[in-house]
Amino acid sequence: MVEIIHVNEQNVEDYGFFCMRSKPKNAGYQKKLSWLKERFTEGLSLKIIQEDGKHRGFIEYIPGTHTWRAINAKKYMVIHCFWVVGKSKGKGYGSMLLDECIKEAKTLGLSGIAVTTSNKTWLPDKLFFERKGFTLVDKMAEFELMAYHFGDDKAPHFYNWQETARQYRNGITAFTSHQCPFTHDAEMNLKEAAQELHIDVQMIELDSYQKLQQQSPTPFGVFTVIYNGEILTYHPESKNNFLKLLTKKRLKQES
Repeated sequence: MVEIIHVNEQNVEDYGFFCMRSKPKNAGYQKKLSWLKERFTEGLSLKIIQEDGKHRGFIEYIPGTHTWRAINAKKYMVIHCFWVVGKSKGKGYGSMLLDECIKEAKTLGLSGIAVTTSNKTWLPDKLFFERKGFTLVDKMAEFELMAYHFGDDKAPHFYNWQETARQYRNGITAFTSHQCPFTHDAEMNLKEAAQELHIDVQMIELDSYQKLQQQSPTPFGVFTVIYNGEILTYHPESKNNFLKLLTKKRLKQES
């Protein structure tokens, strides 16, 4: 049997939020859990699709006024996360989840759906959305903003915070958010790598949607690492990968 679970503050501890479900005691899991409970009051929706009681995919979305992406999409519903796993793909589960989002956006009188996509992060891939009638409305580096319109309001667009990176020229600066449960471990890995290379680290927590929209140096918002004024990565990495990235960037900057 296939069913869609509407996760809310009352049942989120029972159903979880799909990611890292096998590690509920992990600090990143607990931080995401707390983050979700606060976001439900801001209109966030989380839907998990189950097949015979097993999680097969999920979608997380929120009205654009409160989105945790660096985009101006106030009249749109914004998808944060969207994932159908492995062998569950091709069964129409993605379409079922997207339909939930579209239905809710129309009920709220919004003008469409927006989603930030990229093939170099954990963001959704744009191909699914293109097949569903989404069009490209903005682009910044590896990030693309796709939108599905059913109103006449102005199309959403990225906030351009790329110049933010140049303000942080000394050592490592990491912008982090609890919107993703994997950022906590990434922070720890980054700190260990930086200590090994004797590089100073500054962590800036984006702890509100206002702060994220106003300060994130990338549209992703969840996690961005800057090294000596240049963006190093926006993907949570292992300690060894951070060591490789930092060493490579240091050699390039010194050459």
